[in-house]
Amino acid sequence: MRNYGAGREALLDAAVRVVARGGLRRLTYRAVAEEAGVTHGLVVHHFGSRDALIEEAVTHAIRSSLDSSALDPGTGRPVDFARGLADMVDNGPDLQAFQYELLLEARRRPELLRHLRALYEEYFEATRRDLTRMLPAPADRGLTRLVFAALEGLVLHQLVFGEREVTEEALTSLRALLTHLAEEPPPAR
Repeated sequence: MRNYGAGREALLDAAVRVVARGGLRRLTYRAVAEEAGVTHGLVVHHFGSRDALIEEAVTHAIRSSLDSSALDPGTGRPVDFARGLADMVDNGPDLQAFQYELLLEARRRPELLRHLRALYEEYFEATRRDLTRMLPAPADRGLTRLVFAALEGLVLHQLVFGEREVTEEALTSLRALLTHLAEEPPPAR
């Protein structure tokens, strides 16, 4: 049995690891207790219901993800855009896997959508802010989603295939595109 500690945050971290490795269907009091190295009763005491455990694990993962995000605050320079993205994946693969598991589970459990939408709205806004700082005109929703989708795809591929070097190469190409866009005159209105 692992001993990550018995605090609420340690239990939430354990829940994230359980879901990352086995999907939301594997999230049980017993699985979290085993992962955290505590008794089953302690998990029950802290959360009361499986739905409360899921809800709090999602909220915890969102906070953790936003804290570790490679998006914001950016410098506003294309050369620095998404710096640290590959490190974020290497340093927090369970957190990234947890989010992808939740995205898929949300297709079956729509009640998860509000949490995921809130997380992704924060990601989109951070991307938009950084793009707007570096480009001659404010970034619109289409460009913001396009760039974010590229970043998310890189995270997913690095998570699944490894290949950090491919992530870094793709980011270099994305930064070159952004540099080109930053040098373009703003569109006439």
